[in-house]
Amino acid sequence: MRVSTFGNYQSALLDLMGAQVRSQEAQERVSTQKNATDLVGFGRGSESLTALKSAQSRIAGFIDAGKAAAGRLASQNLALNRVADGAGGAREAIAGALAAGRVDGLMLELQGQFQIALDGLNTRHQGRYLFAGGASSEAPVTPRTMAELSALADPDTGFVNDDLVQVSRLDEGTALETGFLADDVGGALFRVFHEIQRRHEATPIAGDMDDATRDFLTGMLSRLDAAREGVTNQAAQNGAVQNRVDNVLKAQKEQSDALEALVSERTDADLAQALTDLELSQVAMQASAQVINQLRQVSLLNFLT
Repeated sequence: MRVSTFGNYQSALLDLMGAQVRSQEAQERVSTQKNATDLVGFGRGSESLTALKSAQSRIAGFIDAGKAAAGRLASQNLALNRVADGAGGAREAIAGALAAGRVDGLMLELQGQFQIALDGLNTRHQGRYLFAGGASSEAPVTPRTMAELSALADPDTGFVNDDLVQVSRLDEGTALETGFLADDVGGALFRVFHEIQRRHEATPIAGDMDDATRDFLTGMLSRLDAAREGVTNQAAQNGAVQNRVDNVLKAQKEQSDALEALVSERTDADLAQALTDLELSQVAMQASAQVINQLRQVSLLNFLT
């Protein structure tokens, strides 16, 4: 076996370079807390890691869609309750007038309750009208007052929403109808307001209450009860969908956490081992450097002379 100064230098330099590489790898594991910074670094495990990452991305997309649906449903709940309040307020105003035997200010009060219901039906969420169906850029109810509503031959023509109900895809196998249409929610209520306003324009509802007005208003009470019940049922349906969405989101969050744990097992570095490897590589670097320094003072030429 030949022994040469060049060979000794080469061996020492290779040891130093190897120690530097190991030190850099250990330093990256300590700083990033990951075993590698790209898929190449994971070798044969990169295929399973790619599949896990793909599943994570898919679930994250469904979670975002579920959160968007949950926000929409929460806004719809407030809007539906507002429409129901308008129907309930109108009924209370008429019942109070019947009890007092006078209708002074009744039409003004009904106009206020109409406005409450109108605001509920024209509620917007993130810049879009909730109950407009696919035409969410335009208000689904056009009459702004009971007089404008009365001017329509058919009160149903005051609703300009289309028939496209909002559908939310919660996961690969679940798609729920999460929207409602303005004409379905407020159609019955607005027909009552339309009839009351038409009656007022034909025979003013003011002052003392006569028998004809009493009979007319009494008949409106049952219709307002039915309209309010219909809106309340839709609010209950909205609440049931909210619960379904919340349960799906909870399950997806648990699944996302489980996938995150699986990914962490494959990617997260053992910090204790990384620190140990870093210290050992630094010691090896120092030893290699000392050997090189000593080789500078030792040459076979000295022995040949």
